[in-house]
Amino acid sequence: MTMLQLKNVSKVYDGKVPYRALEDVSLTVPKGSFVGLMGPSGSGKTTLLNIVSTIDRPTSGSVLIDGQNPHALAPGPLARFRRRELGFVFQDFNLLDTLTVRENIFLPLALDGVGAAEMQRRLDELADVLGIASILDKRTFEISGGQAQRTAIARAVIHRPKVLLADEPTGSLDSRTAREVIALFETVNRELGVTVLMVTHDPMAASYCRRVVFIKDGRIEQQIERTDGQPAFFGEIVGMMARLERTDEV
Repeated sequence: MTMLQLKNVSKVYDGKVPYRALEDVSLTVPKGSFVGLMGPSGSGKTTLLNIVSTIDRPTSGSVLIDGQNPHALAPGPLARFRRRELGFVFQDFNLLDTLTVRENIFLPLALDGVGAAEMQRRLDELADVLGIASILDKRTFEISGGQAQRTAIARAVIHRPKVLLADEPTGSLDSRTAREVIALFETVNRELGVTVLMVTHDPMAASYCRRVVFIKDGRIEQQIERTDGQPAFFGEIVGMMARLERTDEV
């Protein structure tokens, strides 16, 4: 079953000199996939993520999420679609310092009017999986960067989104913590069945994905799938990055 489908998506930013960030991008992501987007700065990967997340709109082409085109919705229904069907994890966590970890995680459910008992039941399901049971009553300034990102992941999936979108989720973490956090994305994907689309520059993080899509100059340049273990896939990703860099030098 297809969860996400982009058909001939292009994005042009207007200006004195129009800038084409994406050109004729088509991509199919089956339900339950864990897909990484990689490419040099300015390649278009974040633009693609912003279009999928409905933060930005395509200039041409279509985006379907579970068969629905969110860009065709009016502002009110679009806001509800974004809140209910999508989850977001960012490099800088975007947690509220005035709230506890528990309250930060509850926020999407509270905005949707979910009752306290149901919120707690869903949190109980996530706390052990994400290793946050011991920090739920702490303020966000009392926890580590890794714990903050775990909290952000819990907040992003507690409302059971169809697609989890992550933009450089390990960018502000040290290498050991980054490995722990990215392994959680794999756990969320595998155990909760959430489809994950992640932008990253880090080949280690990308090696936990099942497929990596390389974008260059606004186009999909190459795609590779993980057929062996994570260490072998890491080597494939590094090799592909090196080949793409060499084509820049020719």
